[in-house]
Parts: sequence; structure tokens; C-alpha cells
Amino acid sequence: MKQLKSTRCYLALAIAGALNGNLATAAPTASGAADNDTTGSLEHIEVTARRTVENLQQVPVSITSVGAEQLAQNGISILTEVQQFTPNTTLQRSRGTNSTLTAFIRGVGQEDPLWGYEPGVGIYIDDVYIARPQGAVLDILDVERVEILRGPQGSLYGKNTIGGAIKYVTRAMTGESEFSINTTVGDYSRRDVQISGQVPLIDDELYLGFAGARLTRDGFGEFITSDLDNQDRENYNKDVFAGRLTLEYSPSDALFIRLNYDKTDDDSNAKGGYRLIPSLLTQAPVPDSVYDSYTSLPTWNEVETEGLSLTVTYDINDSWSFKSTTARRESDSRTNIDFDNTSLRIFDVPAIYDDEQFSQEFQLNYNSDKLTLVSGLYYYDGESCGTFDAILEVLGNAIGEQGLTREVSGCNNSESYAIYAQGSYDLTDKLSMTLGARYTREEKDALVKNGVITQTIYPDSGWVPGYIRNEATINAFIPTVLDDSETWSRFTPRLGLEYQYHRDMMLFASYAQGFKSGTFNPRAEMAEPAADPELVDSFEIGIKSEWFNSLRVNATLFYLDHKDRQFVTVLPGESAADLNQRLGNIGTSDASGAEIELQYAATDSLSLFATIGTIDSSFDKVKSYDEEGNKIDISDSFTVSNTPNTTMNLGFSYDFDSQYGSFVFNGNYYYRSSYDLTVTDNLLTQEGYGLANLGLTWYSNNDHWQASLQWKNITDKEYLVGNYAFVTPNDDGGYLPGLGGDTTLIGYYGDPETVALSLSYSF
Repeated sequence: MKQLKSTRCYLALAIAGALNGNLATAAPTASGAADNDTTGSLEHIEVTARRTVENLQQVPVSITSVGAEQLAQNGISILTEVQQFTPNTTLQRSRGTNSTLTAFIRGVGQEDPLWGYEPGVGIYIDDVYIARPQGAVLDILDVERVEILRGPQGSLYGKNTIGGAIKYVTRAMTGESEFSINTTVGDYSRRDVQISGQVPLIDDELYLGFAGARLTRDGFGEFITSDLDNQDRENYNKDVFAGRLTLEYSPSDALFIRLNYDKTDDDSNAKGGYRLIPSLLTQAPVPDSVYDSYTSLPTWNEVETEGLSLTVTYDINDSWSFKSTTARRESDSRTNIDFDNTSLRIFDVPAIYDDEQFSQEFQLNYNSDKLTLVSGLYYYDGESCGTFDAILEVLGNAIGEQGLTREVSGCNNSESYAIYAQGSYDLTDKLSMTLGARYTREEKDALVKNGVITQTIYPDSGWVPGYIRNEATINAFIPTVLDDSETWSRFTPRLGLEYQYHRDMMLFASYAQGFKSGTFNPRAEMAEPAADPELVDSFEIGIKSEWFNSLRVNATLFYLDHKDRQFVTVLPGESAADLNQRLGNIGTSDASGAEIELQYAATDSLSLFATIGTIDSSFDKVKSYDEEGNKIDISDSFTVSNTPNTTMNLGFSYDFDSQYGSFVFNGNYYYRSSYDLTVTDNLLTQEGYGLANLGLTWYSNNDHWQASLQWKNITDKEYLVGNYAFVTPNDDGGYLPGLGGDTTLIGYYGDPETVALSLSYSF
């Protein structure tokens, strides 16, 4: 808390100092300073955070943009690595999988990826919303930039962006014939091949673009034992194919049409966790490596995602433009999560996730000297279904049964409509106002089947060798417990003031609201009402400035109030005496913090940067009821998870030339202070840690060849990114068994030290 107050103090002094006459007069001398040959200059960055192309420094939104060159020079090959370059952000692979995303921004996100639970951070590919976290850990393929918007984006982006939004912007075609091939080799037998290119089919009108990647790597560890024969023992491995085809048609300067298809197949193994304490039911020791595990499930894992989108833009005249985005996406995930991580079926969860979505958006935009307006209509229709089996075979055997399995299946389907508009109007030459609003109406239909059968069952026949699923028997034991629908509507506004103090300095203040969709409990054991939407109200003040054409200082102070948070607890039914465990809107939390992003072009060759984020977040109130029906506050058992009080990234980039070509030497040190891993009854806290990375990139004199050497996590730091805890702490510091009858305390870890060499050729 003391550190947070200090950061706020420094930011307040910076803003106040900037308005002081002595500093303010520095900006007009920027051109003179730029004439000094030893002083570098800042790069002009364009973003589409407000659904129109703008200069980063003129956008009154907390946003970080990481461009293709920066991604390549830092060896960033996957979306989760972008978290290092944006403050107060967590992007991690979810526990037990390689491609499900856990995303938190400013303490707002979603820990549970089960169908029905909505994300708190929106993911977008070329303005197409990705509704589910499965398959959302995107590989960086033919990308122009990644934008991270912090804070609620309820007016322009809509539902489920209460923490922020992440935009994956693919590279636009140039109209020329191009081809590029990139190969990467590294430790753990890493072998990557990526190709991309474009071909004009009709000069200046019709272009075909393509990109493909085959990404493979052995595991960081292994499954030491497996109850099943002939299993791939690699743990934390990678086996991905990704491809994209794009057709662009531009018959005139006013009309542009883009058809895009993408597909990803991720056959990386299921991820086994690390047992932090020994099992009571097996003799297996705690593994020596945090990347080693034991399992009784198959080690295979299958994630398939596929998308098709059509974008049409038409410039009606110099002021008005029209845009249509039509998209359909599908994903299918079959995964094996061994919760207990032993070779016994103590607590195993094989699962299927099946998602489909269709969206249509129409935009009508206006731009004049004083007014910029973005308006639109949005339609979304999504089906999110799945099945999981909680296999407790050892417990079933102990009570004299063949096995014991709780199966939960069902769907949480959503249909929503929205109308929105946001405009910025210049009140004077320096002062402007932004007003935005969105009205959303959403209907959800939910079906939940939940029951227990005294057998060991799996979601599909053939899941393990010889298994045949008997649907008739299973349906007799797994009843439908919930079949319901609910409708909500929300109005989410945005209000902002921007003051352009001079050409290179803007001050801004804003209020924004966002909501996360209401939902039904996907694990319901009986009929229960839906939980209403969560709400976030956010307030920001900030500054965006550039000094002497060489120093960029962007800073923000923020406060957010997170209401009606959805959790399962003891709540009354129709009467106070009717108490049941169910999903409800029971929690309220808040967060306040500061974010500073600095970039300094020290010389033409040397660039320095720093990003610092601090946040103080906590639960104010979480309601529940005791056995006698009295309302109680249980907020002391809740924590804002995946949210370090401090995130910091310090780095440099140094360019130099030689007779053999040009080189870029870069490095960064990324620090995260301690953070809790689970929102309720947290048992594991990752202590603060830092990751050091270095890279060297070479460009040939003819610009056709490029090579890059990347050394990541140089000190081989071990750090937790997820966990499962099914134990009860006792008074002597040990643990009592939990669900399944064993001491299940499992950790999942980030990547170890790696070295990789890439070579690419393009023409």
C-alpha cells in the first residue's frame, strides 16, 4: 500500500509539473532538440482502440500497443507473453491446458473457464469477439500489432469487457507479391516453421494472402508414471498447426472487402500439475522437477478452433463511412485434467467443450473537423456446451462399488442485441468531450444435467482403450436439474473530457461502465435462479505527452468499483429457512492504482522503456448465510486473484550497423510482486519474482534475410501460474484430505529458461 501511494504521488507531481510554465515551454523546443544528431526520435503509433484509426497519443484510453517488429525482436510467439509489456495485466495459460486463456486486467477477469461463466476481458481477432477462453491462447502469426485496452470498454465493445479488451490485429496486405518463411530451433527440441505471403490476383484490386505455422516442442517435463499403456509421456509440450487465408478486394478507393478464414489444431498433451505435497494413497514421492507429474488419464488433448469472417467498408463521402463485420466461429476441446496427479483414479476430470458463435455488426461512422462519431448495431448468437466427468473411482471402490463418477453436462446459450454510439466533440481548440452509450439486451437459455453413477465413466466412447459409453444407463442416473431462461438489459455509458494542453500533451479524465453477462450455474445440482450481470464503474485521469521528440510519458490514475460479483455460496430460496448452495450476486470489490509507460529515444541507436503498474484491490463485502439463516459477511475468505500489487518492465533496444548488416540488441526485466492464485479460500501465493530476457536480431543488407537469437528467463526462475487445492489446512500446518480422499495440492508453472534461434527469408 505504501508503494502504491508513492507511485500515485509521483504521478500527481508529474502531471502538476507538466502544467508548470517551465516544463510546458519545453515542448515548443522539441524540433530544435531533434536536430541534435545524437538524439533519437519516437515512433508514430496508430491504434484502433476507439474503432477508428488514431494516433496512440491522441486516444484518451489506457492502451498499450505492441507492434510486429517489437514482437519479433523480443521473440514473442504467443499471446500470453504480451503481458510483460502492459501494466496491471495477467495473461496466463489456464491450469491443466496449453491453450485456454486466463486473463485479468486491473484485478478483473474470470478464473473458471467452464461453459456458462463469462470472461471479464474481451478477446478480439480483427474486431471479431472470441466468446470462450478455450483456444484463446493465440500464437503470433502474421500479426500487425496487439492492442491491450485497460478498463471497462462497455460503450464500444459491449458485454464481458469489464476489465478491458485485447485486440489481435492481423497484417493488412500491401498489394505486392510477397513471401516469407521463418524457421526456429531451440532447446527442448523446439522446431517451428512459419510461412506467409500474398499474391495479387488482379492488379490493384484483388489479393490473396496466406499464413501457416507448424509449432512443435518436447515437454519441459514428463509424466513419470501413467496407469494407461502407450501414452505420450511429454508434459508441457507443444504440437500446434495454425493457418489463415485472406482474400481482399478493393475495386475502388471507396470500397474494401475482406474475407478471412483461420483454423488452429492444438494437439499438445494435457498438462500435468506438480504435487506440492505427497499423496496419502500412493507411495510416489513429490517429483524432483516442477514440470514432472503422474497421471491415470490419457495424456492426449485436442483443441480445434475455426473462424470465418467477412468485413466490408465503404466510404460514403468525405465524412461518412459504413462498415459491416460478419463472423462465425467454432471450437471443440477434448481435455484430460488429472486433479490429483497420481496413477490412481482419485479425482480425474475428462471433459468436452463445444462452442459455436455467430455475430453481425454494422457501423456508421462520421468524421469532421469538430466531431468524430462511431455508431453501430450488434447481434450475437452463441452456443456454449460441454460435459465433464468427475471420476472418484478410489472412493467408489472404498464403499464397495465399481467406481463413482459425478457427471455434469449442459449448455449455456446466449442471444444478444446491442445499439451503441460514441462521439468526441471539440468544444474549443483545446478542450473536447467524449460521450458514449450502449444498450444491450441479452437472453440466456440454460440446461444442466447433474448426477452420480457408481461406475467409472467418460464423456465419449473410446476415451480410454476399450471403453464403450452406455448412454441409456447413464441417462437413467444423470437427471436434468435445470432448464430455464432469463433476459437482461443494460445501459452502459462513457463520459470523458480531453484537454490538449499543447501539441504534444493531452490530459484526460473519464468515467466508464461495463457489465459481465448474467448466467446460470453450470454446475447446478437443482433448479436455481440465474445470477444477474456483474457491473464495473471506472474512473480515470491521465496524461499522454511527448518531450523533445524523444521522451514519451503516458500515465493514468484509476479507481474501479466491481459490484454484484457472481459466486456460489449459501443463499436462501423462497423462504429464509430454505438454504442451499447456489450461484448468486454476492460480492463487491474495488481497486485503485496507477500506471506509467515511458519510452525514451536516448540516441538514434539506443531506446529505453519502462512500464510500471501498481494496484490496491480487495473485497469489501461478500454475503452468505449461516445455518440459522442469518446473513453474514465472508469477505475475509476472498481475495482478488492473479493480481500483483506491482508489475514492472524495464528494457532497452540498441541498434548498430556493420558490413554484414544491421543488428538490434534488446533486453528486458519483468517483475511481478506476490499474488494469490485462487479467489476463494486461497492456499497458495506466488512470491514476487522477476524474469530477465535478452535478444539479438540481425537484418541482412538486402533486407531479405533475418536471424534472431532469444534467451528467455535467463535465471531459470520457477513461478506458479495456477493451482488446484482440494485439502483442508489443520492447526499444525499440515493438510487434511479433501475431495476424493487424498491430499490434492497441485501447482502449474510458467516456462523455464529457454534459448531459440530463428532464421527467416522474405522477398
